Amino acid sequence: MSESLSLDVGGMTCDGCSERVKNALESILGVDSAKVSHESGIAIIEHRNVSREIMVSSIKQIGYSVDGQGEDFHWKDSAVWKQSAHNTKWCLVGCSIGEFGTLAYYSYSGITSGLELYSNIWYFYAILPLINGLATSVMLETAILMRGQMDFRNALSTAFGMSFISMLMMEIAMEITDLLFTKGELGLMPLAIPFMLLVGFLTPWPYNYWRLKKYGASCH
Repeated sequence: MSESLSLDVGGMTCDGCSERVKNALESILGVDSAKVSHESGIAIIEHRNVSREIMVSSIKQIGYSVDGQGEDFHWKDSAVWKQSAHNTKWCLVGCSIGEFGTLAYYSYSGITSGLELYSNIWYFYAILPLINGLATSVMLETAILMRGQMDFRNALSTAFGMSFISMLMMEIAMEITDLLFTKGELGLMPLAIPFMLLVGFLTPWPYNYWRLKKYGASCH
């Protein structure tokens, strides 16, 4: 005889999240169907004599919480490392557009040549690539979320909230790497680009894993 169970699922913010939870539940032997909504945060499961613990565990294992509780944190979940790497990759693409573009303009125009190192005007021009990188990353994140059927307002809010710290870590790491190559001169050195991308990816990746594993905060 079929039974129905409703679970409060946390960490879902888009249709992709709902689909992941649905697939995880329906892969359990004895689960007939699962209706999952990221908007209400509810999963309604039709099953035949499947324990609640098994269904809760399947949701926690993919990075989401149930009744406010997630899986005990650890650093050994290869699926979460893979998903967090995917999230970090998209963040890196968005951040690089604004930061690299601004630094390349500095080199092309010569607007920052001859600036006194660590002067007020130097700091102004040093911060500008970070701001532009954050802006382009948020724009890209918002576009990706809207493709997942999220409205603009929620997509923009989620893009700001889910990865602002990650983006900032990435931006700062990439610019510091570039400055090491240019010896403090603001501009883009082509030789530094691969190293900037590598450092920009690796710096926030553990944080993104932690956030995804502990809070299920992922939308890509």
